Amino acid sequence: MTDTLAPFARPDGRAVDQLRPISFETGIAPHALGSVLVSFEKTRVICAASVDERVPGWMRAQKVEGGWMTAEYSMLPYSTLDRKQRDISRGKADGRTIEIQRLIGRSLRAVFDLKKLTGKTIWIDCDVLQADGGTRTASITGAYVAAQIAVQKLIADGKLNENPFVDSVAAVSVGVFQNTPILDLNYVEDKDATVDANLVMTGSGKYVEVQSSGEEATFDRAEMNTLLDLGAKGIAEINLLQEAAIAEGLKA
Repeated sequence: MTDTLAPFARPDGRAVDQLRPISFETGIAPHALGSVLVSFEKTRVICAASVDERVPGWMRAQKVEGGWMTAEYSMLPYSTLDRKQRDISRGKADGRTIEIQRLIGRSLRAVFDLKKLTGKTIWIDCDVLQADGGTRTASITGAYVAAQIAVQKLIADGKLNENPFVDSVAAVSVGVFQNTPILDLNYVEDKDATVDANLVMTGSGKYVEVQSSGEEATFDRAEMNTLLDLGAKGIAEINLLQEAAIAEGLKA
């Protein structure tokens, strides 16, 4: 790794521990109970939470108590430079899509008490409008905001007794680019990173998931610790933005 004092310039001029400009526009999907357009600069994802007054068939068959929360993820055809074919045109979802939507669902359920959501399913739809790196981390971050707004509206309407969320959750990417650990990779950095990692963490600082791999490279424990520290710093900053977005979304 490069000494932290050595000159280093990221393609967009950010510091190594600096997030991209992040914004949340709530109420973007009027027919959803909770929704937000989350932007990590050029990466933009609509996350919408809808509530179904029933649980999946497997829960009814197995007499599992409580409710369920799940997610669907898709990249719109015009979200990338080259048009991305819709999954329905191929007749099936690709492996990456399935992996990411399962990750979003796991991340939310990790901080959610399903037993307090009796008889209901919360669906989170994450649709990528524009992709410039970090679509899965942006989706998780926005999904929590949309779901939290939806839950608090259910409580206000008397359809839920208490908030099932036990913590917040957010995600961010970290990696090694030009021998330097950096936070929140955009596409240019991500495609040339020698180490790529996605961190999902709770507001209390616990890990939900750590996805890390070397791209034709290896990394040691010290390098991993540096990446984890960068990610924790970024997620703490994201948590504050999420809280402000939820408060704004509940005003509508």
